Amino acid sequence: MIRLAIVDDHAIVRAGFREMLNEELGMSIQFEAGTAEEAQNLLRQHNCDVLMLDLSLPDQNGIDLLRAVKQRHEETQVLIISSFSEERYALSMIRSGASGYLCKDCDRSDLINAIHTVAQGRRYISANTAELLAREMAGESDKPAHQELSEREMQVFMRLVRGESVSTIAQALHLSVKTISTYRSRLLEKLGVNSNAELATYAHQHCLVLD
Repeated sequence: MIRLAIVDDHAIVRAGFREMLNEELGMSIQFEAGTAEEAQNLLRQHNCDVLMLDLSLPDQNGIDLLRAVKQRHEETQVLIISSFSEERYALSMIRSGASGYLCKDCDRSDLINAIHTVAQGRRYISANTAELLAREMAGESDKPAHQELSEREMQVFMRLVRGESVSTIAQALHLSVKTISTYRSRLLEKLGVNSNAELATYAHQHCLVLD
């Protein structure tokens, strides 16, 4: 039996997935959540094989929740189910620890296949994502600067974009203020900008802001 969890801030979306998956033999929905906080609380109470995660949540973006889940619940596979296209986020989400990425308008058969695949501990790579990977490996895709950032640099970047201060970020990531300041300087240089405001502009231009 594959134990599932659905995390999406829209009740109608959760209901649609629930109706679709309740008909599938060998799958059991352990819980549903509409916020990141609710999801993390329920994960402490329920064992879960596959967590279906939307990227846009009201209290925390799905990227941060993905990383938190992988740190605290290594046995749980995270399948991103998003309204954002694969071209935007699939590769970065897989690099951040997701086991697969699907768009919400995917076919039911693709969703079922993805769940079975990641439940076995394997990556689910759709045809579109496979094409993106192939182009990247062949050097045919021009990577934007943010795709060259390390995972830690990306964390600091997104927190700065949300308006968090250097001291707040340092406390949240358990690092020194000096270290975060160094990361900030590196980000400004790598992304070719001069201020936090320009970092935010860059993030919006590249559709990195999920609110």
